[in-house]
Amino acid sequence: MPATRRLAEELGVSRGTVKAAYDQLVAEGYLTARQGAGTRVAQLPAPDAEPPGASARARVPRFDLRPGSPDVGAFPAAAWLRALRRAVDAVPSAAYDYGDPRGRMELRTALSGYLGRARGVVAPPERIVVTSGYVQGLALLTRVLGGAEIAMEDPGLPFHREVVRRGGGRVVPAPVDERGVRVEELGDSAAVVVTPAHQYPTGVTLHPSRRRALTDWARARGALVVEDDYDGEFRYDRQPVGALQGMAPGQVVYMGTASKTLGPALRLGWMVLPPDLVDAVADAKLHSDHHTESLGQLALAELIGGHAYDRHVRASRLRYRGRRDRLVERLGARRRVRGIAAGLHALVDVEDEAGVLERAAAAGLAVGRLGEHWHVPGTEGRPQGLVVGYGTPREGMYAEALEALGEVLDAEV
Repeated sequence: MPATRRLAEELGVSRGTVKAAYDQLVAEGYLTARQGAGTRVAQLPAPDAEPPGASARARVPRFDLRPGSPDVGAFPAAAWLRALRRAVDAVPSAAYDYGDPRGRMELRTALSGYLGRARGVVAPPERIVVTSGYVQGLALLTRVLGGAEIAMEDPGLPFHREVVRRGGGRVVPAPVDERGVRVEELGDSAAVVVTPAHQYPTGVTLHPSRRRALTDWARARGALVVEDDYDGEFRYDRQPVGALQGMAPGQVVYMGTASKTLGPALRLGWMVLPPDLVDAVADAKLHSDHHTESLGQLALAELIGGHAYDRHVRASRLRYRGRRDRLVERLGARRRVRGIAAGLHALVDVEDEAGVLERAAAAGLAVGRLGEHWHVPGTEGRPQGLVVGYGTPREGMYAEALEALGEVLDAEV
């Protein structure tokens, strides 16, 4: 390293400043200093070898059409900041202390009104528990059910099945067809987890006769229906179907989230519970993380109360409807896009799932695949398909991502 006097002259600073910097770097191990030998860069050990698969995990696809996320670039940052400022200005200092494990009353009251008018949910504030997202709600409910048998849709999201298993639940498949979950095959499970408004990943909606059969099944057996309403606000060909919970509030646990309407980073979800489960779930929440952070709850309550949330949902609905229409138009008549016009994903039929995925990866395109959603993967004779998430790309990248998908699929025809 240069002598301190020379470097000070080159930089136009005092020698004391350079000496202090050298001393700090020596103390941190980046330099070594020996009397009569000057100051040198330390010989640092080589970094650890990259673990197997690390480079593959680090690769970011050029085009991301994987399902599960909205367009986070459309997060209403300005409206959120305004809501947060109003909320912080209005709340007492006690809001910064430990809170109710059920959540802030401001948010529970706002959700009660919103869910009633937008989704037809019977949601008194005292029956709402605010959670840190859907996954925590599912884990808390599994813990409360105490190792019971829980039926989960087949196909369905593997991660959610793993959440139930790690919470002590015993997972059994609940087969799904073009009318939704097949109620006659549910058996004697203590609960069933369903996505009735827009089944994930097939995209079907639960048929009216199945809705009645499902609530009748729950009443007859004293079982629970867990309604995952993950994207129920996004229906494009008609008004959204009302929540199943409105048909049987005493048998259905309604679970919603801000992850698809606003963004997963907020970690805000909610459960509307039958009366006899509220205390048990609140106790499980207390002993899990005490309560969900309060400032985000207050901001969301303000956003809903001021109707900025409704305006954002309406704008998002128009944007995602346009994206789905463009997807269907690009793929044309040669490709069947399955499921209703709703949500943030579509299921596209293919004949050779593995081959299409290989070509997609070579083109820098990431998509979901139907095969990983079955309870028992690899079974012969099952449909094959791509689960395309058209909500994920930023607006400026969507056209290119869609064209890349089209070219990959055109190669199969």
